[in-house]
Amino acid sequence: MSGFWYGLLLQLKLDIRSKTLLITCYIVPLIFFLLIGGIFISVMPEMKSTLIQSMIVMNISMGAIIGLPPTLAETYGNDIQKVYKANGVPIYLGFVTIFLSTFVHLMISSSVIIILAPLIFEASLPAQLPYFFLGLTMYIIVALGIGGVLGLVVKNRAKLTMVSQLVFLPSIMLSGIMFPIDLLPDFLLIIGRIFPASWGYQLMLDNGFCFENAWYLILILALEVILCSLLLAKQKAK
Repeated sequence: MSGFWYGLLLQLKLDIRSKTLLITCYIVPLIFFLLIGGIFISVMPEMKSTLIQSMIVMNISMGAIIGLPPTLAETYGNDIQKVYKANGVPIYLGFVTIFLSTFVHLMISSSVIIILAPLIFEASLPAQLPYFFLGLTMYIIVALGIGGVLGLVVKNRAKLTMVSQLVFLPSIMLSGIMFPIDLLPDFLLIIGRIFPASWGYQLMLDNGFCFENAWYLILILALEVILCSLLLAKQKAK
């Protein structure tokens, strides 16, 4: 167990120095929050009640879907995996430590948004903070699961960047955080519901934490656990 905590602490330190995670978990989402948040409030003052949820979905989606996969691909696509095997380290340790480290960074950046939004934009805090944080935690885990699958499946960095963008962009554009989903055509509305971002957004809204908004995320999480387990077992067999 001490080896696990050492590995997690080491991964946290490595991620702090990682330009990819620094950009995707902190710099770009927070700049987006500071610039676009003000525009949203100016154009649609009613968004003060949902600004925190919208910006957090953007933050988590970018960090998990664009930031996490390259780190995983680097770990399981080069000599680091051989070091694991040579020293008898479980093959899943890298995945777990990277997953938990990114989770911590996303929770920190989300907390920054929660603190700054009321101060800068007079945004409303979630009315039911315990349920809000439960929904936040669930969406972070599901989004990281998507990033984990991408990082284990696609090893080529150029292809991985393209695939991550193909998942990230519709997640944001069709989730309802940029504009009301009622404005979307029916076929785009259906496509948007395929991506977990729209469900995570609904789950974090006031009075939104319910099974009706959570069941799809639970289903996706179960599929992610199965896929990641199979992919890691395949890595071990190499």
